[in-house]
Amino acid sequence: MTNATPFDGHALSDATRAFLAQPHRLLIGGQWVEGSAGTRTTRDPATGLALAEVQMGGAAEIDRAVAAARRAFAGPWRRMAAAERIALMQRLARILHDNARLLAELDVIDNGMPMFIAELTVANNVEMIDYYAGAILRIEGTTMAPPRHIAAAGEALTYSLREPVGVAGQIVPWNVPLSTAILKLAPALAAGCTVVMKPSEETPLSALALGQMILDAGFPDGVVNIVNGLGADAGAALAEHPGVDKISFTGSTATGRRIVQAALGNLKKVSLELGGKSPVVVMPDADLEIAIPGVAMATFFLQGQNCMAGTRIFVHQDIHDAFVEGLVAFAGGMALGHGLAPGTMLGPMISDAHTAKVMGHIEGAKAAGAVLVAGGRKLDRPGNFIEPTIFTATTPDMAVVREEIFGPVMAVRSFGGADLDAIAALANDTPYGLSGSVWTRDLSTAHRLVSRIRAGQVSINCHGAVGTNVPFGGFGQSGWGREFGQEGLDAYLETKAVTARL
Repeated sequence: MTNATPFDGHALSDATRAFLAQPHRLLIGGQWVEGSAGTRTTRDPATGLALAEVQMGGAAEIDRAVAAARRAFAGPWRRMAAAERIALMQRLARILHDNARLLAELDVIDNGMPMFIAELTVANNVEMIDYYAGAILRIEGTTMAPPRHIAAAGEALTYSLREPVGVAGQIVPWNVPLSTAILKLAPALAAGCTVVMKPSEETPLSALALGQMILDAGFPDGVVNIVNGLGADAGAALAEHPGVDKISFTGSTATGRRIVQAALGNLKKVSLELGGKSPVVVMPDADLEIAIPGVAMATFFLQGQNCMAGTRIFVHQDIHDAFVEGLVAFAGGMALGHGLAPGTMLGPMISDAHTAKVMGHIEGAKAAGAVLVAGGRKLDRPGNFIEPTIFTATTPDMAVVREEIFGPVMAVRSFGGADLDAIAALANDTPYGLSGSVWTRDLSTAHRLVSRIRAGQVSINCHGAVGTNVPFGGFGQSGWGREFGQEGLDAYLETKAVTARL
């Protein structure tokens, strides 16, 4: 295991240092305002060092933000021409592009992700805003035959309109803060909705920087409101607020259930992107030069702190030992360290509490009889670093196989034979269904197996192939609805049918 030297923030750009030094408040109705729920210190999880004091809001601030969003929805935003909304979104994309270093550094120091991931997500965010800006002119209704009893009385016209849902509440997780904020915000704005966003209390900084960029782009007051706060306080108030027409949540399945309950009051529309325990199937003819690093990164990308992580690895018995040997070697060569350090591949866990949770899963797997072949330790150094960890000889009843860990922990199991139904049964033995992948040189086998795996996204000879234009979401307890692509825009639109006697 190679360990990169922590930076303690010394490599930050002037723009990032200036941002950290300024007040961090709530954006409501186009103004930065104080919160009523005190402040919270956000910290660099790689060093434990304090980054900033952030104002916190609760139910009162959510109420103010929803009122501001409703005014903007009924007023300037709803009346604005499509060309003007397109221009605003394109202007925002350019501002993000011009501030890419600031945004990347904020996610690195607030979340702990390696810089190569932060840079990739900022580029994707610019692309996503441009994509949905371009989609505004593609929001179209249809014409259809009028109802029989209307047509019988004379000529008639029936058509449909696509209209914005209204005020959208968006609850953003800590694992990819800016990226998740943008993938929710961009389609909502394109649809014509206004937004009240609650960033994670763990990682609020890039969302606050985004808020200032929205103001700089010239969006009308109240179109986007950002309320920092705790999930149990501000998040719950947003989910249950009667003035919110839709709630979009990314996070744990347990919290998703509470969101659904909170949304029942006014039966608001709900989109949920929840947990996962994604299967990775490695067939005996897989190209190991591609599959070994690909499968390793399927688990360890973003320290395993991502919902689509491939953490259940099913490897054919004919190649099991060689494959595991390759995984162990790859894991041993991954550089752990501060995300600002060149070459870092793995950063820290988000917090002390989450580190303890992941280590509890590791100790539990050992006690259950899984064989530890790599990692398994929390590094004795500042920050929340856990080695990339690989278990073999896992069985379906083990918690390490069944529960989402959200950390760099891989559970490997061998299988025999070529019965695709039996292989798919192994992959589908989970309440989740978010992602998955199949690794084989035989594309016939690959497509036949993909059709049998119950998941919203399944890749062949790659994993986690998300893209701006590619719908993403889950089956089962991995959530409701889809984000990205046309489906992501549809989630913020209502369909209205109109019939006119002529």
